[in-house]
Amino acid sequence: MPDFSAVPVSFWIVAAGLIGLAVGSFLNVVIYRLPVMMERQWQADARATLQPDDPAPPTERFDLAAPRSRCPSCGHAITWWENIPVLSFLFLRGKCSACGSAISWRYPLVELITALLTAAVVVRWGASWDSMAYIVLLWALITLALIDFDTTLLPDSITLPLLWLGLLWHVTLHPAQLPGAVWGAIVGYLALWTVYQGFKLLTGKEGMGFGDFKLLAALGAWFGVAALLPIILLSSICGAVIGIALQMLKLTERGRPIPFGPFLAAAGILLLLIGPDTLVAMLLPRAGA
Repeated sequence: MPDFSAVPVSFWIVAAGLIGLAVGSFLNVVIYRLPVMMERQWQADARATLQPDDPAPPTERFDLAAPRSRCPSCGHAITWWENIPVLSFLFLRGKCSACGSAISWRYPLVELITALLTAAVVVRWGASWDSMAYIVLLWALITLALIDFDTTLLPDSITLPLLWLGLLWHVTLHPAQLPGAVWGAIVGYLALWTVYQGFKLLTGKEGMGFGDFKLLAALGAWFGVAALLPIILLSSICGAVIGIALQMLKLTERGRPIPFGPFLAAAGILLLLIGPDTLVAMLLPRAGA
């Protein structure tokens, strides 16, 4: 196993930030393309079921690797020098080099936030295997938060591997904490599942999606059963405050569902930066004592 202490921690912090920039660029691709890939797969499955004898028409390959990124306005293929995280956006002054259409500020913002948070994880946890594991969790949470914000979807292709990675991390590096992680996954799923069933029984409506259950289960697998209540409290408070603010500012329609996943993800990221034990002690002093 590598000796992280052989290199100054400042090097690892800078390296984490630079890697975070590059990964943030890739996360932008995942955030946009994965829901489209899911929808196309659903359409293909439905077609195969309803029209089994009617072959699907050929379509252009569309996944995380192909086709190359293009300007949504003119179709200009993005060159390598136009795809350098943050710098290309500044150099192009936020416009397409071919047609001059505005490029969303969200792309460099995701890159910058991913870089800063990745470096912050190393600042908090040092250069260690735990930091590497937490960085993977961080990237997954950023991706899930923005996909859910855009589409109200939390893809199983991210939430379920994230749950198993949390358990595997405990098995490999923290076996003494494995029982708490297993119970965290179980209780995390059942907690929101119970709320969902109760709300549906009382109102006849679905208050949240099953992806929320899986995301909380994944967070329970990473942080343990004791962290679940603080996660739920933080995410619920943030969701209520932001939801009320959006309605008061008339930025959303009354009664329009607001995805809960971004708030769960935000609570998980906060745990990464503060530390599960610290947050539990702050919000639940007796339990943390």
